[in-house]
Amino acid sequence: MTSTDYRPPRLRCGLDDLVERARALAGTGRRRILGITGAPGAGKSTLAHAVAEALGTQAALAGMDAFHLANAVLASHGSRDRKGAPDTFDPWGYANLLRRLKNNDEPVVYAPMFDRSLEESIGSAVPVPQDVPLIITEGNYLLLDAAGWRESRELIDEVWYVELDEDERLRRLIRRHEAFGKPHDEAEAWARGSDQRNADVVEATKGRADLVIELV
Repeated sequence: MTSTDYRPPRLRCGLDDLVERARALAGTGRRRILGITGAPGAGKSTLAHAVAEALGTQAALAGMDAFHLANAVLASHGSRDRKGAPDTFDPWGYANLLRRLKNNDEPVVYAPMFDRSLEESIGSAVPVPQDVPLIITEGNYLLLDAAGWRESRELIDEVWYVELDEDERLRRLIRRHEAFGKPHDEAEAWARGSDQRNADVVEATKGRADLVIELV
């Protein structure tokens, strides 16, 4: 079988099953990184937070979205209206953070976080102590086969790809944009435009996942 023939295993399951899978990863005796990816609106952030909350002090969250380029930088590049596309991130910065977390030779690493209410990242906002065995990271492009992103993928021990019915995914995405202040028409245009182009890129990476998940 060639690499192009590979199809990741699929799992239709509930949250409890995934928590136990993550707990097993945390219990291997050394620092591990779990990645959760999927198209915008598929529920990867919700899943990542739920698993981290269930594991308590065994897990810490360090998301890819914290490496969005600042809005002022995007404006200077002429890409503010494409925010969320692969080239509107700093993938090398993200890879460097994952490397520090994986090496685990510092007493504490302070990771950045993305604040959706500000649409900007906040540096050094998430303390990750050395004794935390599992790092959970989530984002669109964990499986992207491109410079910077490949380096991140090599540091992640297991990547779950979250799938969701397409109509439901779009409904959730539109509601999320509305919750953060976009009028309905603008929210729908963004979800079906910029977000959908990014979703198509993410969908093409699914074959590189370790597991494809349908949550029930």
